[in-house]
Amino acid sequence: MKIITWNVNGLRAVWRKGEFQNLIKKHKPDVLAIQETKSHIEQLEDNTKDHAGYYSFFESATMRKGYSGVAIYSKEHPLKVTGTLGDKKFLDDEGRTIIAEYKKFYLMNCYWPNGGKSSEHFQYKLDYYDKFLSLAKKLEKKKPVIFLGDINATVADIDLARPKENKGQLGCTDDERSRLAKYCEEFIDTYRDKYPTKVEYTWWDMKTRSREKNVGWRIDYIFISKSLKDKVKSIKILGDMMGSDHCPVVLDIDL
Repeated sequence: MKIITWNVNGLRAVWRKGEFQNLIKKHKPDVLAIQETKSHIEQLEDNTKDHAGYYSFFESATMRKGYSGVAIYSKEHPLKVTGTLGDKKFLDDEGRTIIAEYKKFYLMNCYWPNGGKSSEHFQYKLDYYDKFLSLAKKLEKKKPVIFLGDINATVADIDLARPKENKGQLGCTDDERSRLAKYCEEFIDTYRDKYPTKVEYTWWDMKTRSREKNVGWRIDYIFISKSLKDKVKSIKILGDMMGSDHCPVVLDIDL
């Protein structure tokens, strides 16, 4: 099974550029999980919403249009799809989470909060990390879990080009790293497990044209339950895929 995660930074935009279609045509994912759709279903063209060969499921922000949003395109119809962490404290109206239950596993697609708006929003981000991990562990008691998406922080210094300059800054704080360390204790970061010392990035700041210089961050991840470790065939960062300030990550796993 081939599973891809990609923060598209606007589904309608990446569709107009043709990169969404290119990704599906070239890599033929069984499941494509996307973040930052920045759209509601009624704003999408039919061939974007209902892409040939795929069932599609969306969770969009209801607090305001053009914000956040996640979606899953799947060749197999899931047993169940939900869009909540199950806690009123974490606003489901931001469209950050979508969970699909399959016969053999759960897939959790998430666009984690950035946390840069205020100190309160940063604490919200930390609490979100904790709640998400709690839910992932709860689901894992039933069947293996794969969770993925834009985690909006780095696990370690190796995951960004300029760790010294960014030490203690948003995305590199001790508070964020300590939460993500728990993720890595409980689940497997598939890319880092496969490539302990390899340096690749998944996001580049467009304002500074940092992609041209490859001054980036690895903030897009695919985590799996430890029971699935031996089923991983390959994990790749598709750094040459354009259309967004993020690039896709693809996991090939025997499920």
